[in-house]
Amino acid sequence: MSKKVIVLLADGFEDVEAVTPIDYLRRAGIEVTTVSISRNLTVTSKWGGIKLTADTTLEQISGHADWDAVIIPGGMPGAANLASSQAAGNLVKEIAAAGKIAAAICASPVLVLAPLGLISGKKFTCYPGMEKQIADASWQDDRVVVDGNIITSRAAGTTGEWAIAIIENLLDKASAQKIAETVLL
Repeated sequence: MSKKVIVLLADGFEDVEAVTPIDYLRRAGIEVTTVSISRNLTVTSKWGGIKLTADTTLEQISGHADWDAVIIPGGMPGAANLASSQAAGNLVKEIAAAGKIAAAICASPVLVLAPLGLISGKKFTCYPGMEKQIADASWQDDRVVVDGNIITSRAAGTTGEWAIAIIENLLDKASAQKIAETVLL
């Protein structure tokens, strides 16, 4: 049975942090569904003004039971837009509470996961400097940090490694290594 993953998208998302995991996970045979948090399927990136057409919207998604992971790109104001969506927060909490993967990068570990209580008492990483906003978790100076079902990463430059860590945790080390080799990571 194929693994199924949601990638949450909000206007202002970091281009690389959204597109890279979508690409790498699909290469690994994981079913990826892109989800706009607004009613509009078209979501605009931060830097390039790239317009992505999401597969569906958040209001059309059922609960956590259908999903093995949720991926939360960073970028500003994308991470702040995700954080302001109560429906997105509820979905992320449900997925994580079910022991499934919640993966966040850049500003999203601090702005999205922390307010939901999902990194409390855990090891995490994030965009440099933002860790100062978190008092109840253990910031690590690593490019990718996995603590249980929470996978965090630093920024656009660490996105490939983050996507590979997600694949390894959803599938296995061999599948992740195969994709890493294929893309010359």
